[in-house]
Parts: sequence; C-alpha cells; structure tokens
Amino acid sequence: MEDLRLCDSEYRFMTLVWEHAPIGSGQLAALSQKELGWKKSTTYTVIKKLCGRGFIRNEHAVVSVLVPMEKCRAVESNYFIERTFGGSLPDFLASFLGSKKLKEEEAEALKRMIDTYRETD
Repeated sequence: MEDLRLCDSEYRFMTLVWEHAPIGSGQLAALSQKELGWKKSTTYTVIKKLCGRGFIRNEHAVVSVLVPMEKCRAVESNYFIERTFGGSLPDFLASFLGSKKLKEEEAEALKRMIDTYRETD
C-alpha cells in the first residue's frame, strides 16, 4: 500500500476502529452514528473504501485493523513536517515549543529519544 494518508473524516473513523477492533460492522455503524453522526450507509461506504485501500479488513461482518495507528501517525507527522517546515525537525520543534519551557524530565526524555534515533557513522 503506497498511500497511508487519511482525510480527516477517515482518520476520525479509523480512531474508532483502532480503539474497538475487532468489532462487528453493525456495532461499528452504531458507534459511528453515536460518535461521528454518520448514517449507517456512510459507515459501510467508508468501510468498503478503507478495505480497498488496505487499512482494514471486513470478514464475516467483523472489522479488524491491517494498518496500525502508529504507522498512520508517522506518515501524517512526516507529511506535515515536510510540507510546513521543509522537512526540518528542529524548525518544527522550535515552532511547536514557541515560548514554552520544558520541565527537566521532559528535556531529558527528549534527549534520550534523540539519542535513540541519532545517525551513527
């Protein structure tokens, strides 16, 4: 599957699927109506579309996840940083933090994370 990007409504729907899967398609339609205000036909249309794109599977009226939330979040985050900050993670962090101050434990956690992903020669 090449395109792992989701439009906003698809992402909101997938959030329900990630949280509740495996889930019966009827239950998912009811949940979508309650949480998203969708009609049953809308839910089934989106299920079919996302099955076709390889995000979910609907077998025997049970919807299950094929693409984990973490993978979609990574794709969305990378796209946003590339489009908005020219791919510069430092520019993104500077903009995100603005004038906020980090607590010592937050700064240490970020340092550890950076060390984990640091390129080595």
